[in-house]
Amino acid sequence: MGLTKVFFWGMIVSFLGSLPLGTLNVAAMQISVQENVTNAIYFSLGSLLVEMIYVRVSLVGINWVRKQKKLFRWMEWITLGIVVALAIGSFIAAAQPNHAKNVMLNNNINRFSLGVMLSAISPMQIPFWFGWSTILFTKNILQPKNSYYNLYIVGIGLGTLLGNCVFIFGGKLIVQKLNTNQNILNWAIGGIFALTALILLIKILLHKDAAKKLDDIRAKT
Repeated sequence: MGLTKVFFWGMIVSFLGSLPLGTLNVAAMQISVQENVTNAIYFSLGSLLVEMIYVRVSLVGINWVRKQKKLFRWMEWITLGIVVALAIGSFIAAAQPNHAKNVMLNNNINRFSLGVMLSAISPMQIPFWFGWSTILFTKNILQPKNSYYNLYIVGIGLGTLLGNCVFIFGGKLIVQKLNTNQNILNWAIGGIFALTALILLIKILLHKDAAKKLDDIRAKT
């Protein structure tokens, strides 16, 4: 019963955490619309693999991860640069008359590898899972045992995949059913990326970034 509970908690939290607009799920949606669903699924599998690895490392190396504040700050500035580039790429694609692709996605990089790379430099998922893992530990739902860790991580991976599928298939459906012009979609996606970049910049400047969240979590535990 305990293993089943931790699996479903990991899946539910991960699914709900994947629903707010973010860099990875919006990129997956853009790939599904401008390329195909298969590539978008591969992209999502790459991103969730990194997320699962991050969670596993954080569970067994909490003290080490908490000390890497400088690394997290560098990663956030790199993430900001990529999100800005994605926004600019979407706006450039939207301005083209022939339904051009986002220049950041207009490459031959394997989509699984692209998902791995973009997810690897996104540190915000680390404090998110630090917080939830701490809560589940205090509720005795998650226990410091490999069997619990493994099912917890599998649940997280499945939840992230299901959440991304909402964007992958939802975006595809919107374009097909409503006959939405892809240029309009590029403008909308560019706006989402631009807003994401602005929010990320404000968090970094106000010191409400991943490093600060880790400190807050540490203070509460």
